[in-house]
Amino acid sequence: MKTKPYKVAQVFIAACIGMSLFGVSMMVMGALLPLLSAKFSLNTAQATTLVAFLPVGMLIGSTIFGPIVDRYGYKALLIVSSALVLLGLEGMMLFEDILFVQLSIMGIGLGGGILNGETNAMVSDIYNDTKRESKLSFLGVFYGIGALGIPLLLSNLGDIYTYSQIIRSLEVIFGVGLIYCIVITYPLPKHQQGFPIRKSFKLLRNKHLLLLAFILFFQSGIEGSTNNWTVLYLVNNAFTSQQTALLSITVMILALTLARIILVWMLKRVDPNKILIFSLLLAIVGYLLLIKPTYVTTLMGMACIGMGLASTFPIILGKIGALYSSLSGTAFSIALVISLIGNNILNSMTGVFTGTIAPVLYPLLMIVSLITILLLNRKTFKIKH
Repeated sequence: MKTKPYKVAQVFIAACIGMSLFGVSMMVMGALLPLLSAKFSLNTAQATTLVAFLPVGMLIGSTIFGPIVDRYGYKALLIVSSALVLLGLEGMMLFEDILFVQLSIMGIGLGGGILNGETNAMVSDIYNDTKRESKLSFLGVFYGIGALGIPLLLSNLGDIYTYSQIIRSLEVIFGVGLIYCIVITYPLPKHQQGFPIRKSFKLLRNKHLLLLAFILFFQSGIEGSTNNWTVLYLVNNAFTSQQTALLSITVMILALTLARIILVWMLKRVDPNKILIFSLLLAIVGYLLLIKPTYVTTLMGMACIGMGLASTFPIILGKIGALYSSLSGTAFSIALVISLIGNNILNSMTGVFTGTIAPVLYPLLMIVSLITILLLNRKTFKIKH
């Protein structure tokens, strides 16, 4: 039996470091936006424009990472993307010129987009079919750690230290993690002798890959819409207080993180398709509870939503990794770009409904999207895992 030139556990730890940093990159903009708005005297429209640089960078990062890692391997890009996020965080704190702050935010998005795709592809590559979904779910736990870490640190330590001091402490911690990522050995590139361009373009027309990618299209849109619009939906309609509305988002993220910990065990023992169907039905129950929410049903609903949304990404990415192992990076790239497009489209639709047309359409749109995922998933049952 041929010995692997790398240690699986070491590579997995590096992926977890990268995924945690991706979690930080996703949450830091919202946490620091009030500070930046005050620093540069931004109005709402200007602040919205500033935020837009993050998803632009993420879209670029998600597009480019796949072919690069398939051709050149994981190490260099993991180091570069992590450095981009850390330098971007420092730039947000340091620069006094709004243009350089915008470039810093785009750098955070670019690095984060690469980290999200690369870490998932890397974990998919180093584990076989019996462990792949379980380990991808475990990897997702570290996204929750990074995403929850920023608001928790700023809210609990913000009265003792400045935001700049807290962010720079995080930079030091991840800087140590980056040193670890530099010294370990990674899997060899899949196509050291040249990248199969024709074969990679064929993936764009592969109906199985596109079916799986469009599941992520709706999944990503649901997650993004829920993160961005739930608080406004609850507060504007006087269903709950601002405090309860904000608490509901924390409950959702905690539930999602807890569910992914449980899934590490379950995905080794239960059919992933059965888990996915149950999870989506649980999420539908959660959104039904938001149609006429009270304090209790809001928190119950958000817990159901968090747990219900936890399984889709690790299960679907696990399928993609198994089906397209020779070009896993490129396949992940295609799927994640489509998922980001879905995030933007559903986010915009939800914003229109929540703000102007009929707020109750927000949970109904999420339910319709979940039903669409169930229908798309039925079409994937014939795909051999």
